[in-house]
This record gives sequence, structure tokens and C-alpha cells, in this order.
Amino acid sequence: MSSLDVLVVGGGGREHALAWKLAQSPRVRRIVCAPGNAGIARETECVAVPAEDVAALADLAVRERFGLVVVGPEAPLTAGLVDALAARGIRAFGPTRDGAQLEGSKAFTKDLLRDAGVATAAYETFDDPEAAHAYLARVGAPIVVKADGLAAGKGVVVAETVAEAREAIDSILRDRLFGEAGARVVLEEKLVGEEVSFLALTDGRSVLPLATSQDHKRIGDGDTGPNTGGMGAYSPAPIMTPELEREVVARVLQPVVAKLRERGIVYKGVLYAGLMVSEGRASVLEFNVRFGDPECQPLLMRLRSDLVDVVDAVIDERLHEITLDWDPRAAACVVLAAAGYPGTPAKGAVIRGLDVAAREPDTVVFHAGTAGGSGGSVVTSGGRVLGVTALGETIAEAVAAAYRATAHIHFDGMQFRRDIGRRALSRSA
Repeated sequence: MSSLDVLVVGGGGREHALAWKLAQSPRVRRIVCAPGNAGIARETECVAVPAEDVAALADLAVRERFGLVVVGPEAPLTAGLVDALAARGIRAFGPTRDGAQLEGSKAFTKDLLRDAGVATAAYETFDDPEAAHAYLARVGAPIVVKADGLAAGKGVVVAETVAEAREAIDSILRDRLFGEAGARVVLEEKLVGEEVSFLALTDGRSVLPLATSQDHKRIGDGDTGPNTGGMGAYSPAPIMTPELEREVVARVLQPVVAKLRERGIVYKGVLYAGLMVSEGRASVLEFNVRFGDPECQPLLMRLRSDLVDVVDAVIDERLHEITLDWDPRAAACVVLAAAGYPGTPAKGAVIRGLDVAAREPDTVVFHAGTAGGSGGSVVTSGGRVLGVTALGETIAEAVAAAYRATAHIHFDGMQFRRDIGRRALSRSA
């Protein structure tokens, strides 16, 4: 069995989880992360190459002769990193630039869903604010206003009133709050129900679902306050019954993969559907083209299969040969965020208690927005700082274990939700 040198691209909690899981493979000799973070640097080598620098990453992969590159974030995928690596003869996990449009352009995705006959909210796309306002005047509120491009999970406004929707349209199209990502907006009807993440792997033909999971988008307990990149997650998600899972694969994921292939796009990687579930039926809110963060952390804690074998099967279009082995226990992740998040986060606060928290059984503290400080300390360097992830026999036990470890950690301004798993726990109750 040949030994692989693997490059993981990114520097968040998802990438820490990927590096941690890949390192468990007997096939892996060396892991390098670009750019990584303080937690990843404790376990493996990090290089200061930004995740968005496609040319520099391709040069690094060739120079260091990496046998595999695993791309974590959406930005390098939409920028064509997998295409650039393939052109240099480097095997990479993730969709090409064309496939990554599923996340890079909400208008592209909505049109694709319509053409594939997949259930989604009614919508229209605009690049002219006056036309958008005229449409809003016709349909009224509540309505969802979405910046077309990548906006770090912050480009969606659920407007309950026409005034809120007008303000969102103007801030995106006129004021360019999100830059070129806001050159167009999608206005769509507000769907009602329960939001759930559904992640699967695909090699462009076969679709292999991952274990179910659910995250918490809002900053505050009880799903209050502004949206974030995700304040916690758990797996499994009881709302995703086996029947609903089969329906999503057959009526959402497989038609999307087939429609992409019909358009000449062989989509390989993670296909992440954000769904709204109501009365046992699912409609698509959005697609992501990579592992969710923080869903990735509990999912990889539960995955027993060799991740390198799984990634190889995706790249080589052999996914039909793979059966995934999951830990029957539940997993939960509690995200610890910096003061000011999801606005402008405070940076440089010293983090204490990491080593004590890591000694809790069946617990891993995944780093996200961290950096090395003076005297060997670890300091905050981003909005979401840590993802404290633990296993338990039930979701309730996994959540309790994650909070036990969280209790050991402190940094100035630390904020986190205290109700992770509440939907699952209320459903079981």
C-alpha cells in the first residue's frame, strides 16, 4: 500500500476535522494544511498559503508532490482550484468551477432546480433595484432576499415586512454590501417548516448519503438574532426519517446530479442540500458544494470508514462500491464564538482550558478562528473560534458531553448557544 502525502486546503473547524480524520488512515504518510490554524498546527504541518490563492496552491501541490488535495471551503472551489490542480496532474476532492456554481450562484441553482423538476420556493432574479422593488410591490412580504454570490453565509435576509425587504434589496444591489456577490439578487417566497442539512457524496453518477445532521444558524438561543455560519450541530437528525431520506435522494439529489451531467458537468464531491421540511416533504433552500461547518465535525466523529478510501472512490467514479460505516452513537458540536460575531469579531483574546477540555472522553476540540500567541498561547483570530465536539449514546448525552468540555474553556467575550440539539431533544421528548 503506497503512502500518500495529503494537502488539506482551508483553515477552519471543518478543515481541522478533515485533517484529523484523514490522519487516521494507514494510507497517509504526511498531512499539510494551507493555511491551517493553531489547533491544526499542534497536530500537523501548516503552510501560510491562503485558501483563495489558486495559483500558489497549485504550485505548492506540484512542488511538494501531494498525492491528494482535499479542498475544504467553497471559495477556492468556486475559483476553480480543482480545475487548476487537474490541469497539473494532481488528484483533488471537490467539484470543478462549473459544478461549484451550485453554491457560487443562487440564480444558477434556482434555474437548475426548476429545469430538474425539484421542489423549491418560487423566485425571480434581478440585477436592477427598481425591477426588484416592482416585483416586491406585487408579491409583498414575508419574502427572502438573497445575494446571488458567496457572502460567507450572511447574504440571506428573511424579510418579514416590505420595508425590511426594500432595505435588503438596496443594501445588496445599490450599496454593494457584499461586493460583486451582490451584483444580482434572488427574491423568493418564504418557506415555512424546519430547516435541516442533508449531505451526500456523489461521483457524478452515484449518490451516497452521509449520516443525517442538523445545524443551528442563529446566534442566540431559541433561534433568535442574526444568521451565522453555524453555531452548533448534531448527528443524527431525527427529523430525517428513512422515508424522507430516500425521497430526498430520489427526488432532489439524483435529479440534480443527472441535470448537471446533462449540461456537461460531472459533479464530484460533497453535495449539501439545505432543506425546509414541512409535513414530511422537503423543498430545497440552497445547495453547498462542500462539507458543512459545523456539520462536518459531528459527522466525521461518527464516520468509521477510511476517509481516503471514500475520497478515492468519488474521484475515480467508483462510489457504488462504497458502504459507509458509522458509529451508532450520536455526536454534537458546540461552537464557541468571539465577541462581536457575527459582525466584526474581536481578535487576540487568549484561550484558556483547551488541554483540560481535550481530556474529556470521546471529545475533540476542533479549532476554527485561532492563531498562535506569545509564549505558546492560543488566541482568537476569527468569528467562530472553536467547535467542541463529543460522542454520546444519545443526542442528549452527546450534547451534555460537549457542554462539559465547553465549561473548561474561557476567553474574553466568549459566546455560545446553550440549546444545541433542542429540536431533536424536544422531538424525542
